[in-house]
Amino acid sequence: MLEPDIPQNVGTILRLGACMGVPIDVIEPCGFILEDRRLRRAGMDYIALSNMTRHRAWEDFRIAQATRGGRLVLLTTAATADCYSFSFDPADTLLLGRESAGVPAAVHAAAHARLRIPMAPGARSLNVALAAAMVLGEALRQTGALPKDP
Repeated sequence: MLEPDIPQNVGTILRLGACMGVPIDVIEPCGFILEDRRLRRAGMDYIALSNMTRHRAWEDFRIAQATRGGRLVLLTTAATADCYSFSFDPADTLLLGRESAGVPAAVHAAAHARLRIPMAPGARSLNVALAAAMVLGEALRQTGALPKDP
């Protein structure tokens, strides 16, 4: 998640990552201190189970992402392609933008794919954590990587 504004969203996304078994990258600067109590409240005890990597800046993330490989897939309301028509790969990295501003043009340009979630006419956007859950669920379903029930 690029430069998040709302600690509750990051907490929810960390919980999502812990429950789905996927790592979470947080790209700073954040609009809050990462130890914020609202983040801990939303993430509950799942934060301890999450695999979070903090990146001090966009360029630090880009280096790490290039090292691990795979496509950078940006979720954005500005996309023309939808997430249900896209073929995900297990090596893809989903990127979420800042709640208040999305992502800058340079980040759009760096993405290998830009996807949107289809919505009813007149709807502008979903909560970023909800969007993350929807698209991650589709990506894990397509790639056969959904967690198995015990």
